[in-house]
Amino acid sequence: MAARNKARKRAFQILFEADQRGASVQEVLADWIRHSRSDDRQPPVGEFTMELVEGYAEHAARIDELIATHAVGWTLDRMPVVDRNILRLGTYELVWGDDTPDAVVIDEAVQLAKEFSTDDSPSFVNGLLGRFKELKPTLRDA
Repeated sequence: MAARNKARKRAFQILFEADQRGASVQEVLADWIRHSRSDDRQPPVGEFTMELVEGYAEHAARIDELIATHAVGWTLDRMPVVDRNILRLGTYELVWGDDTPDAVVIDEAVQLAKEFSTDDSPSFVNGLLGRFKELKPTLRDA
């Protein structure tokens, strides 16, 4: 598995854990870093994982607003927790991350949905992130 793919998966797991615990993503990220330094069995938290988690945290309110606005028929609270956090990560990287092609960001998010969520989730994630890709020039600064 490619390093960036692993980093995205770890970032997703951190966002998911924070959501489940009702904790801040920064708090969970700090826990993961602390555990990786004190337990050799824990994989290190790489720079790209930290960049994704911290980037999401910086834009969390706007990202949740975008998802809630464009997820037709779904409120953020009613959305499956896995899907919500895959979309949060993918939206951050798609709209604010400039170093990964949009198609790669969407594909990686769809792969996470295939691995961790329901049969309907990959198409839901693909559709919503595809919409954000179309709207990208208007989303960042709004």
